[in-house]
Amino acid sequence: MASSPLHHHLLCINNNLNLTRTFARTLSLNTQPPLRKSFFVNTTVQQKRTMAPSENPKKIEWLVVIPDFPGANEKRLEVRPQHFGGLRPCVDSGLYKMGGAVLHEPPQGTDPTNFSFAGSTIVISASSREEIKEVLRNDIYAKEGVWDVENAQMWPFLCAFRFPVPGQEEKFPDPSAKQ
Repeated sequence: MASSPLHHHLLCINNNLNLTRTFARTLSLNTQPPLRKSFFVNTTVQQKRTMAPSENPKKIEWLVVIPDFPGANEKRLEVRPQHFGGLRPCVDSGLYKMGGAVLHEPPQGTDPTNFSFAGSTIVISASSREEIKEVLRNDIYAKEGVWDVENAQMWPFLCAFRFPVPGQEEKFPDPSAKQ
């Protein structure tokens, strides 16, 4: 049976998480934090580390998956234009590296009003989970009750490759245009 692109994406995420854990153990940074159920898979969640106030924390890339609240599809579509409008400064500043919607089912066509949204995924450059949550809380999706920020999953991300998406030359498609 052929796997779906989402299934393949989740397998890649799981492989990257395993590589990240192996690398952290190699450097003796893994503190064996407790397990908790994640949005997609069971994963290890790192314990919070504190830094001295004088330290400038290093920014790294994080893979972030933010679930939508149940029943938020209509609100998501309503505020989608404002969400897309707020992305450009985050991308231009280097804060966001990539992102997009996570769907419950493969899309049937390109009209977002027919999508079954599950949430969003973002690769973000930040120094901590707390910084990420602050950024997410300022997005219109969080302010309008689309994103469940408190249940967002965040993993340090070591990207192995980056390729442009064929046929997607525009960074920011017009969300109000019918596809």
